[in-house]
Amino acid sequence: MITRRRFIAQTGLALAATGAGCRTRSTLEVKTMNARTRERPLIISTWPFGKPANERALAVVRSGGSGLDAVVEGIGVAESDLSNNSVGAGGLPNAAGVVQLDACIMAGPGHRAGSVAGLEGIEHPIAVARRVMEKTRHVMLVGAGARQFALDEGFPETDLNTEAAQAKWREWKAKQGEAEGHDTITLLVLMPDGNLFGGCSTSGLAYKLPGRVGDSPIIGGGLYVDNDVGAAGATGIGENVMRYCGSFQVVDLMRRGATPEEACAETVLRIARKDPKGIDLGIYFLALDTKGRYGAAGVGKGFDYAVAYPGYSEVLHSLALSDTNVKVVGGHVE
Repeated sequence: MITRRRFIAQTGLALAATGAGCRTRSTLEVKTMNARTRERPLIISTWPFGKPANERALAVVRSGGSGLDAVVEGIGVAESDLSNNSVGAGGLPNAAGVVQLDACIMAGPGHRAGSVAGLEGIEHPIAVARRVMEKTRHVMLVGAGARQFALDEGFPETDLNTEAAQAKWREWKAKQGEAEGHDTITLLVLMPDGNLFGGCSTSGLAYKLPGRVGDSPIIGGGLYVDNDVGAAGATGIGENVMRYCGSFQVVDLMRRGATPEEACAETVLRIARKDPKGIDLGIYFLALDTKGRYGAAGVGKGFDYAVAYPGYSEVLHSLALSDTNVKVVGGHVE
C-alpha cells in the first residue's frame, strides 16, 4: 500500500532518477489530501460546468435511475448548454466549419464500454455511445457510420452549427490564428450499491483538422472504469493524454494503493518525465475509488472540478503541479 509519506518520498526519488547521468535533485514535494465521503451516490466531474451536470445525475439516482442513466442525463446537461463551446450543441467547429463530437461511456459491472467519434448532427453523443454499448457487439463507431447508427436508433438530426460558434470560426479562419482552448466534461459516479460508471463528452479541439479525434472517446485515455478499484477521467489536450493511456494509469495506481489524488498527481508526473514538453502539457485528471475517496490534479495552476453527493454540491480546486515547483532540464523533469 502507498501511504502519503511513501508517495512523496517515491515521487522525489523517481524525479531525481529521471536525470540519470546528470546531476539532478528533486524540487517537488507533492502534498496530497484524502477527500472522502460515506455518502452515496458520489458524483464528480470536470470544470465548474460539471456542477449542474452532477446535480442532474444526483437527482436521477435519487429518483430511482441507474448509474448509466445518471451519466447520460448528467452529461446531457452540458451537451445541451449552448453557452458551453467545448461540449455538444454549443461546441466550436473544426477547420472546415463542421462540429464533430466525441464521447464514451463505461459501466463497471461487466466492464462494458461504448464510444463514438467524429459524430455530426447529433446533439447527445453520450447517449449514442451508450446505445453502441448496449445494442451492438462493438465498442466504437466513428464518422458517417456513427451518424447512421444514431439516426437508425431514432436520435433526431440537429444543426449543431450555432451562429455564435460559426462567427468565432469565421473570425479564426480570417486570421488563421491559434486554436482556442477547450475543455471536456468527464463525469464519474459511485452508486449506493458500490458499482461504478463514467462518461466523457466533448466537441474536441477548436478548429481541429476534420476527422481529428482526441482522448475523450478512447477507453483508457479520456476515461477508464474498473469496478473493483475506481474510475478516472481526463480533460485538456487530448494528444498528451491518449499517448500515455492516462486514465488507465490513474486507475492502475489506485489499484496499487494510491489515493485518487495521489494517483492523478503521479500520472501527470509520469507523463512529464517522459514527454519532451515536461510539465507544460495542458493535462488534468480526476478520480474516485470504491471507498468513496476522490480527488484531482493537473499541470500549471490546476483546474476546478465539481463534487456532489446527497446534501452537498460544490466546485473544488484540484492539486496544482505548477511550473514553479517542477524544474525541466534537458527534457527531463527534476
